[in-house]
Amino acid sequence: MMMPIVRWAAARSPRSPRPGPRSSRPTAASSPLSEANDISDWNPETYARFRGLRLRPALDLLARIPALPMGCVVDLGCGGGAVGPALASRFPDRRLVGVDASPAMMAAAGQSGAYSALVKADIAEWTPDEAPALIFSNAALQWLGDHDRLMPRLAAMLAPGGSLAVQMPRQYGAPSHRFLRDIAAAMFPDRFTLEDAHPVAPAAHYWELLCPFGEVQAWETEFIQHLEPTPGAHPVRRFTESTAMRPFLARLAADEASAFVAAYESSLAAAYPLRPDGSVLFTFRRCFFVMTRPD
Repeated sequence: MMMPIVRWAAARSPRSPRPGPRSSRPTAASSPLSEANDISDWNPETYARFRGLRLRPALDLLARIPALPMGCVVDLGCGGGAVGPALASRFPDRRLVGVDASPAMMAAAGQSGAYSALVKADIAEWTPDEAPALIFSNAALQWLGDHDRLMPRLAAMLAPGGSLAVQMPRQYGAPSHRFLRDIAAAMFPDRFTLEDAHPVAPAAHYWELLCPFGEVQAWETEFIQHLEPTPGAHPVRRFTESTAMRPFLARLAADEASAFVAAYESSLAAAYPLRPDGSVLFTFRRCFFVMTRPD
């Protein structure tokens, strides 16, 4: 049975890894997420709070990439550049290009020193100047719709022998993400509606989708993440506030956002009880695939 996904009233399909529209949203000074400068753009510091947990799946994906042909390496949806040094170390003789739509994240990526070039672009419509040897995307493409069109389009861009390597959260049905949708639709039905859809399909779907283009590896991993105590907030809320929660808060005024976060915190406390030291064990599922074109 399909689970409901939240759609904004009068919504449009997301066109970049930046969720939600840029206009008519509260700044962080008036929202519960005081660490962010502006909800209209990603905040590198808030996102990096769980850097190690977010990087581990990227390293797992990187380990499964075969030898590459000649050509550049593209970090599609590079964010703050967390994976850049690992990509540069694995492929030291390649030009490494980071692509992202967030100015704040791109500024942080530039500070890593790992990238040969950074391109500001909508990753849903991006096209390369040359056929890449590798298109690597870590936790970015889940923000985009129509994967049945998107993934073959990316695969077709590769140089012969090149690889498309993708990792996406598949946490849609977990309480951490389901509560956001359910609470938003219940509290603000004028702005949040429900429809049946999944943003990220099972790994087997991507295997079937991409096998006409080459050899495919596809798998899912359920990570058991130990979230440290976070005074003043449930640890799972701290984890989601820089990603899954952002498009919800972007549609709310300050007082609405406070009420929404309070309801979310209450639900999280029941689903993810605190351990004696205030930490939480947080199960998080991710979908991976690597498609390699024939030479």
